[in-house]
This record gives sequence, structure tokens and C-alpha cells, in this order.
Amino acid sequence: MNRMLENTLKKLASVEPKKMITYPLIIFLVSVLLLAVHFPNLGTDLKGGVVITLHGGNADSQEVENLLKQQGFDVTVREIKSITGDTRIEIKASTDVNVQKIISIVKSKYPDVTISQTQFGPSLSRTAQEQSLKAVSMAFIGMAVVVFLFFRIPLPSLTVIFSAFSDMVIALALMSVFGLELTQATIAALLMLIGYSVDSNILLTTKLLRRKEDTIEGAYFSAVSTGFTMSTTTLGALASLWVLSQAEVIDMIATVLIFGLLADFMNTWILNAGVLRWYLQRGEKR
Repeated sequence: MNRMLENTLKKLASVEPKKMITYPLIIFLVSVLLLAVHFPNLGTDLKGGVVITLHGGNADSQEVENLLKQQGFDVTVREIKSITGDTRIEIKASTDVNVQKIISIVKSKYPDVTISQTQFGPSLSRTAQEQSLKAVSMAFIGMAVVVFLFFRIPLPSLTVIFSAFSDMVIALALMSVFGLELTQATIAALLMLIGYSVDSNILLTTKLLRRKEDTIEGAYFSAVSTGFTMSTTTLGALASLWVLSQAEVIDMIATVLIFGLLADFMNTWILNAGVLRWYLQRGEKR
């Protein structure tokens, strides 16, 4: 660890606990307000709709979008490049759209294009929503039970759980800001985020509650030195994945995890650390 980073972490270790708690809570509340105003849009797999895919034929995504919108179709068109270098165009529309008319319009403009379609009916999408919500809820409840059984102390356990929840809320708020849709892929990323966030929080909580160092600040600095290396390594891997990958699903998962891990830096090493330091200092005074 270089000298500048070490000095920064030492300054962080000396910040008053109440100040450490305040700023992450403000960001959490701002994220909740953002979600209340504009929750991320649901993807086609969760809200239902049709995806029409164009292969070959030298089709241009902007031309296709303009052509269909001139005909009165409310569609979203985007170009996707695969890992092998192939390019395809996806047209997303609601379930009540006239798919055959869209296909005929595209065919008249690009006769050599190959067209396939995938439909997500309302009942299937509703089932996907219910299963996704159930998966997130069960994962969160399972994590909370394990944390309580491990520490058996209410305040530190609740802080770990709240930090994981805050990571998910902030990640969702950033998804809304940057226009990422909530799909089965991004929900999978949020589930992975629970594991990542709890990992660093348990490291910090264990280090402080069972410290071998002489001071709380010393134990905190020891924990943050290890945790910072862990988190930056993971962020570096995810950033490389986001830059190099040309698969949309992988990009979305990597982006959500990056949002969540950035939030986890704050929630673990500032919010949770502030609560633990305040809790331990109050215990020492007693």
C-alpha cells in the first residue's frame, strides 16, 4: 500500500464516528427519493413484450428505428455486437404490436436480412417478476439469519444487514440515473451483490469486535487495509470485464456490481465502521 493511500486511510480511521454515520445515511435517503421518483424501467423479460432480431442484410439500427417510428410504431432499436464480432439489431416493442407488419416493413427495406422473434407474454413476465422478488427476499432473509447467528449482538448485526440493503438501494438508484433496465440479469447481479457486501462487512465487524490490537482505530486500520485490497481487486476485474465484453448481459451484470461495490466502500468502511466505533467506544466508557 503506498504512502498516500495509507495516510488517507489513517485519517479516515480518526474521523468522529457520528460524522462517519451521517454522510452515508444522507446518500441512502437521496437514493430512496430517486427511486420513489423514478424506479428503473422493467426489461422485456419482466414486463412482457416482443423482441425482433435482425441478422445480416447490412441493416442500420438508426435507419430501422426511424423507418418504424415514421410508420407509428413505438419501438426501441439497438445494435448489439457479439464476442465473435457479429452484429445484430434488436427491436423491442409491447405485446400488442403488429409483429408481422414490422417484419414486412423491415423486409421491404432490407430483403436479405434474417429475422427471428421472441415473445414474452404477460403471464410469463408476471411469473418472472414474482420469482425474482421471491429470490431476492429469500436471499436477504437467509443472509440476515446467518449474520444474527454468527454475531449474536443486535446493533452490529443490524448494521451489516442495513449496509447490504443500502448497497442494493444505491445500485438501483444509479441504474435509474443511467437508464439501465431491471431485468433477470440485473436481478442476478443484485443477488451477487448481497454476498460481496456481507463479505467485507463481516471482515470489518469481526476485526473490531474481536480485536487483538490495542485501540479501536488500530483494528479498523488493519481491517480497512485488507478490505480495501479485496474490493479494489474485485472492482478491477469487473471494470476489465465491462470494457472488454461485448455481450449485453455481461455488461449489465458488471455495471450493476460496480455500482454496488462502490456503494459498499462507503457503507462498509464509513457507515458500518462509524456505528461499530461508536458502539465500542460507548461500551468502553461504561
